[in-house]
Amino acid sequence: MRELRSSSFWRAVLAEFLGSLLYALLGLGASLRWAPGPHGVLGAALAFGLAQATLVQALGHVSGGHLNPAITLAFLMASQLSLPRALGYLVAQLLGALAGAGVLYGVTPAPMRGTLGLSALHPSVGPGQGTVVELLLTAQFILCVFASFDDRHDGRPGSAALPVGFSLALGHLFGIHYTGAGMNPARSFAPAVITRNFTNHWVYWAGPLLGAVLAALLYEFALCPRPRSLAERLAILKGEPPAAEPPPEPPAEPLELKTQGL
Repeated sequence: MRELRSSSFWRAVLAEFLGSLLYALLGLGASLRWAPGPHGVLGAALAFGLAQATLVQALGHVSGGHLNPAITLAFLMASQLSLPRALGYLVAQLLGALAGAGVLYGVTPAPMRGTLGLSALHPSVGPGQGTVVELLLTAQFILCVFASFDDRHDGRPGSAALPVGFSLALGHLFGIHYTGAGMNPARSFAPAVITRNFTNHWVYWAGPLLGAVLAALLYEFALCPRPRSLAERLAILKGEPPAAEPPPEPPAEPLELKTQGL
């Protein structure tokens, strides 16, 4: 519980709450229909992608800019995040998204609220198909997140913001017609609570979380493995500081060859 006494831990949790609030507010708000006609898929996809990119840029140096339980689970599986921090992030993300959806509900005229951007399956798409779509969309997104934040390749929040946002927008462009492109359990959870509609809601937890686990295992152990021992991974999960490396041994003094006079 060492991390719970750290101010940086609580700053990161606050950042995840604020980021999730803004992500839900902006993304779900862009999904509302203010005029009759076809649904603006491109606008919604860009809104979610730009919101993610903006918030990664703004908050990435504080918390990593997860804003998504699937990303948090992936980093936990890859031993890049402690269990206490992951739990703190999860609670902050759910509460933040719920607060964002609540603000959106309050500021939007009643005739325009609709389903408040609720994630829903296309009538011709079954729950099993929807779960597979959410799994694949989230897996490609998580792989992009890992590659963009990988410090072995100069990954930094500033340079990661655009590729992460583009990856999320790409997932929405493909997935909106199938499942509404949840790709984020907190984003799907918030409007479901506000509208009290949990039809096939499990799809938007099972698909993204399974996709996150798959992507984390692929990246961490197959595509770009890190040479970490089991003890190191357990220490990271517990939030313990890394073990100090032993100081290097001083170089041995050169031996002088002495010949004994005859």
